[in-house]
Amino acid sequence: MERHPRLVRAARRGRSMLPGDSRYGDPLSTAQRRAPQVAARQLAEITAESPGVLRELGLGALQVWQELSEVQGRGRGDAEVAIVFTDLVGFSSWTLEAGDTLALELLRDVGEAIEPPIVDHGGQIVKRLGDGLMAAFADAQDSVDAVLEAGRRLGEVESGDYRPQMRAGIHLGRPRRLGGDLLGVDVNIAARLADAASAGEVLVSDRVLERIDAEGLEVKRRRRFKAKGAPKDLTAHAILG
Repeated sequence: MERHPRLVRAARRGRSMLPGDSRYGDPLSTAQRRAPQVAARQLAEITAESPGVLRELGLGALQVWQELSEVQGRGRGDAEVAIVFTDLVGFSSWTLEAGDTLALELLRDVGEAIEPPIVDHGGQIVKRLGDGLMAAFADAQDSVDAVLEAGRRLGEVESGDYRPQMRAGIHLGRPRRLGGDLLGVDVNIAARLADAASAGEVLVSDRVLERIDAEGLEVKRRRRFKAKGAPKDLTAHAILG
């Protein structure tokens, strides 16, 4: 009965009516290391060769669990999120000469410098990206304050003759949350802003600038910013603490 085709189809139909992602359990939706994703990934792997009713019921329960955890957390397409990307300028070139051991030591020092301000200002580290990271904030002001503080703390880190400099991009949008990750055009815009930033610079979109108190900050209008799917009138602004 557990593998009866009619019962399996009925279980799948029932799962499609549950809250959340009815395809929960595939690699995209379970890429993170949080409890729902780990459990779903393991269940999907164990039952890959023998799909049945219990598999659908188990994934359905995890699907609802994930949906509830996301609703209680930061937005899922219907709430504004300040999306932050950071990376280190010149890090890849430096590691070719410095080697893996020094690079790892530096990354640990960098993490200790820039991650606490993100958490202290209410941010969530979505994922680490080698020498950078992606973070999300419920408030644009908190995102800017956190990144500027992180930049100041990073100024105390060095390895030999290499002093890491951070660049960052911040955009305010409504990304889709899937499996603990954030996806969508707004995420791409934030990443492109970080790519376009210079060493020690924080590039923010006009949406972010409209939501923060810029008094005491040096703000420079860079130019109209072009990115696939971005509004044509999107403007990038450089912020210096």
